[in-house]
Amino acid sequence: MKRLLVLAVILTLVVALVPATTQAQEKVTLTIESWRNDDIAFWNDVLIPAFNAHYPDIEVIFAPAAPTEYNAALNAKLEGGTAGDLITCRPFDLSLELFNQGHLVSLNDLPGLEHFGPVARSAWITDDGSDVFCVPMASVIHGFIYNQSIFEELGLEEPATEPEFLALLEAIKADGTYTPLSMGTVDLWESATMGYQNIGPNYWKGEEGRLGLIDGSIGYDEDGFVEAFEALARWIPYLPDGYQAISYPDSQNLFTLGMAAIFPAGSWEIGVFRGQNPDFEMGAFKPPVPEGAETCYISDHVDIAMGVNAASPNQEEAMLFMEWMTTQEFAELYSNALPGFFTLSDHAITLEDPLAQEFLSWRDECESTIRSSYQILSRGEPNNETQLWETSAQVLNGELTPQEAGDIVQAGLEAWYEPQQK
Repeated sequence: MKRLLVLAVILTLVVALVPATTQAQEKVTLTIESWRNDDIAFWNDVLIPAFNAHYPDIEVIFAPAAPTEYNAALNAKLEGGTAGDLITCRPFDLSLELFNQGHLVSLNDLPGLEHFGPVARSAWITDDGSDVFCVPMASVIHGFIYNQSIFEELGLEEPATEPEFLALLEAIKADGTYTPLSMGTVDLWESATMGYQNIGPNYWKGEEGRLGLIDGSIGYDEDGFVEAFEALARWIPYLPDGYQAISYPDSQNLFTLGMAAIFPAGSWEIGVFRGQNPDFEMGAFKPPVPEGAETCYISDHVDIAMGVNAASPNQEEAMLFMEWMTTQEFAELYSNALPGFFTLSDHAITLEDPLAQEFLSWRDECESTIRSSYQILSRGEPNNETQLWETSAQVLNGELTPQEAGDIVQAGLEAWYEPQQK
């Protein structure tokens, strides 16, 4: 009897201890570092609940900082050992530095990474291509957004080639009611990002030209890169009066107020314009190709990714979250919640916003690339990206010829970048 009593007591103690032990082992909290404080509601209401439907025992906390403070705050946390388990990755060198410092883990063996091709990985891979250290989340795509009402009023059609594009601009100008192209040159980056880098891939053949700059086989003073400056210069007669004094917000307002027909755009404008005027009817067309071109190219520029803190005590759970981020479910949820920010995976998804779906459809028609100056080429002085801003604005202002612009940018690259020193 005594033996049974002892056994009963032991059994009771074991049963009492098991739930607590199991709970302690299973209850894990993952914290996400990010600069996207505008996305708090989306993470809390959509993404995290979707993840928890698969992994209910992993708590996820989205803890963003102010965008301007993120880099400094994150570095301080990483050095102090207080950073979260998951690190939202900015593109190119900032994240590469974190990996080289040992703060981010290699994700080469992560299931699902095969859904991301070379262009998608380009911002979060080592120079030698040996390690991927962040899962690509989203890109922005360049093209042209137009006012549908103006197009209908003037009987205009979307252009496919540059000659058709110029004829379209000429027709709008001849009518005299609207400005053909809404863009200014006060904010230098706008001239390059919305202009040169928008149409340029069609002239330097996307990745062929971009990678040619990196390996030194082609220069900014040659072939397609000068041709892109030439195409940009042909916009001059169709820009707003006094465009040299027009800022980026000014050009946005000019378009959304119905005073301009076409806005050279990045897809992030979709959310901006929807917010400014929900009833504004817009269409979009991809960058027109040179006459006779058989292939079209789009700037499908990498924007945001996610990595794992190498010091996280919850590596296994963090990897489960990262693997979920490679799925079609995540791709569809993320891309629909943020119209104009598109998954970088190869999953087929459908977007609810028709304008966003139009931008996304260009991936099926064209070859994707990223902006020419972002990977490797802006590490030295003079800065390649900054020079493209300056020269693009100077071409549009009539201060440089296209060839002069190409020569300046090339000389700047040759000043420090060894593969271009011939």
